[in-house]
Amino acid sequence: MIAPGKAAVFGQPIAHSKSPALHRAAYTALDVPIDYQCLEAGAGQAPELAERMREEAGWRGASVTMPLKNVMVPLMDSVSERVQRLGVLNTIVVSQASGRVHLRGENTDVDGIIRALAEAGAQHVNTVAVLGAGGTATAATAALQAMGATTVDYVVRDAGRATGVIELATELGCTATAIDVAAAGQDLNRYDAVVSTLPPRAADALIADLQLQKLRPGTALLDVAYDPWPSALATAWEAAGGMVIGGLSMLLHQAVEQVQMFSGVTEADWGQVTNVMCDAVGLPHPRT
Repeated sequence: MIAPGKAAVFGQPIAHSKSPALHRAAYTALDVPIDYQCLEAGAGQAPELAERMREEAGWRGASVTMPLKNVMVPLMDSVSERVQRLGVLNTIVVSQASGRVHLRGENTDVDGIIRALAEAGAQHVNTVAVLGAGGTATAATAALQAMGATTVDYVVRDAGRATGVIELATELGCTATAIDVAAAGQDLNRYDAVVSTLPPRAADALIADLQLQKLRPGTALLDVAYDPWPSALATAWEAAGGMVIGGLSMLLHQAVEQVQMFSGVTEADWGQVTNVMCDAVGLPHPRT
C-alpha cells in the first residue's frame, strides 16, 4: 500500500492553473493517495519552498512555473543533465537518500512541447521561430532541436534578453538569431513551426506585425498560454490557414511525466491515465 503524500504547483500567478485538475485525475485513476494543491509563491520565496519540502513529511514533488523555474535550480540537491544544460526546471522530485530528504530538479517541459507538436503532426522541423526568450523558451529550444531544428529565430523586443537562449541554441548546433516581430513577419513563410512562450495576452499586440497573410498553410503554432483560450494569436493564426496547438496539450504531456515521477508507479495503462487527465480539462484524447 502506498503511503499518503502531497504535491503542489508553485508559481505566481497560479489561480488559473490546470495542473491540479490534471494531477488529481491521474492519482485517482492510479489509486495513489497524493493530495495535489496550488501554492502561490514568488521568486523571493524559493528558499522557503525548498526548506518546506525538506522539513514537512509526505512531499512527493512539485510542479514549478514562473517566476521560479530558474531560481529553484541552485536550491536542489541534484539536477538532471537536461536541467544542468538548460538552467531551468519545472519539476522537483522528493525522495529519501541516506535518511535525508533529497530534492532533484527535472524538466518535463521539453517532453511536453515535443509531444504536443508531434501529436498534431509536426514531428520534424527545420527553421523555427520562438516568441520570447524566458524559461519556457529555453525548454522550447531543446525540444525543437530534438525535432530537427537547425535554425531558430527568437522574436523579442530587446535582443539582449535573448543572449542566454541563443547561447544554448548555438551549443546545441543551431543557427540562432534575435529578431524583432517586423522581421519575423517579413519572412513568416520560412518557418516550419512557431512556438509562442509569451504570457497570456502578451502576443496580442504582435499579430499585425506578424503579417499572417504570408503564413504557409498548415504551419504549426504552439501557444503555451492556455487561459484565456483561444488566444487572439491562436484565433488569427487559424483564420490565416495555420494549425494551432494549445498550451493545454503541452501542459498535459509534461504533467504525465510528472505524475510518473511523483507517484512512483511504473506499471500502469498510461494511455488510459492520459485519457482520464484529458477528460479532467476538456481535451480530446490523444490519437493512438
